[in-house]
Amino acid sequence: MIFRPEPQATKMSLKAFHLIFVTLLTALSFGCAAWAFSAGKNFWGAMGIVAGIFVIVYGVYFLKKLKRISYL
Repeated sequence: MIFRPEPQATKMSLKAFHLIFVTLLTALSFGCAAWAFSAGKNFWGAMGIVAGIFVIVYGVYFLKKLKRISYL
């Protein structure tokens, strides 16, 4: 009989999750802004840039708040 340990669930800290989430959301916001500007929708392009800046500000705030907690 071969002993196979059960696979352990991969754990991710809240800080690491937020870092990934903020990075993806920033790219999505600026990507949608570029798409909106190329389609001639200047208002929605500007809103995409504002959203991207807001997400970056939130990410910096969150990282400063949890600077003592490790990423793992």
